[in-house]
Amino acid sequence: MSLRDLKIKTGVVVRLSKEEKSYHKEVEDQEKRIEKLAANGADSAVLNKEKEVLEESQRMIPDVQKRLKGAYEELRNLVNQKNPSWIGTKELTEAEKTLENVGSEIGAQNQK
Repeated sequence: MSLRDLKIKTGVVVRLSKEEKSYHKEVEDQEKRIEKLAANGADSAVLNKEKEVLEESQRMIPDVQKRLKGAYEELRNLVNQKNPSWIGTKELTEAEKTLENVGSEIGAQNQK
């Protein structure tokens, strides 16, 4: 594996982590929107459509989490290979930092 592969796998983990966070935020925002619509006496058809949007976002979270965990494991395995030519490179430093940050996020998810 090359430094380029390490950089790509790091980018995948970062992107999936951001994607997961955005789905959680989308679910939270949609729940607030539904509450507000219900409080204002919105039409049931509108509420049902908004609930469908919420459910779709909720269904995406487990898929993103699964892909994130897989990408995280791939990156961790790659970093653990301890390629001597990577020592001191910004790519390795970035990969290790990403593993640390995302690892704590994944650990927090497993606590829920």
